[in-house]
Parts: sequence; structure tokens; C-alpha cells
Amino acid sequence: MGELIERVDEQDRVLEVVERAEAVRRRWMHRIATTICRDPMGRILVLRRAEEHVRFPGHYDVMVGGAVGVGESYEDAAARELLEELGTGVPVRSLFTFLCQDGIGPVWFGVHEALIAEPLAPDPSEIAWHAWLTELELRKAVDRGPFVPGGREALRRYLGRPAQ
Repeated sequence: MGELIERVDEQDRVLEVVERAEAVRRRWMHRIATTICRDPMGRILVLRRAEEHVRFPGHYDVMVGGAVGVGESYEDAAARELLEELGTGVPVRSLFTFLCQDGIGPVWFGVHEALIAEPLAPDPSEIAWHAWLTELELRKAVDRGPFVPGGREALRRYLGRPAQ
């Protein structure tokens, strides 16, 4: 049996437990927990997905994340994914959720933010390259080259939100 996730509806309410591969194949709504990472200088982490990655190989992204497991909160999944993909156990702060129709969509993205001051240890099966960019550099780069569609939309929402 493959990875189990919760299929959800248009209001992000759980409908049933399904295998993730089936949810993607049938385009069933499910949940993805993501984190946008900043460093102490305010720069944003940009990564390039590994060429062997199942979804969007070689594409750039600003989100670290993955599927929310059965019974798992967005926050717990985001923290777990940070540890798995970047080797860092820093706290995450929930920012917003949105229904993304692009890419493997429709999926609900739970977007979080984390401040990372320690060196990263990216999982090479997930991340081929990473760098810290200023908001200005990132705004110029986001429409160049292959970029994960959901990451592009989340970044625009993130940069356009009111300061907290």
C-alpha cells in the first residue's frame, strides 16, 4: 500500500482516506503542507528540485513541503517536511491556506514560514541546489525558467500579504 492521505472537499473538510498516488492520478483534492524559509537577513530560500523527483523534476521552488498525512495537522506536516528535506528542526508559523488549481492540483496548500539561522543539510533525493535570494532578486527570477506552479502562486500571495 502506498502513502495514505486525506481526500478533502472545496472547504478543506476530510472526505475519506486514500492513497496519494490515486489522489494525484484522479486529481482529487488533498492537502500539502509547505514552508517558505527566511534567513536572519530576510532572504528567501530558493531550491531546485532533484532531477529524479517524481513531481516537477529540475524545477525551482520557494516551498519545502509535502503531503499531509492522515490525522496530521498542516503545522506538524510542515515541521516534519523541514526536518526530512532540509535537516532542520526549527518552528514553523502558519500563514494561510489556499486552494491551488495549477500543477498537480487541485490541492490545498497550508503555507508556513520559518526562520532558519543554521546550516542546511538538504536531502539530495529532494533538492539538487539551493540559495538565499532577496525579495527583489526572487521577484525577477520567479518567471524565468521552470518554476513549480503552486510555488509561484504561493510566493505571490506571500509577498502580497499585509505585514504581521
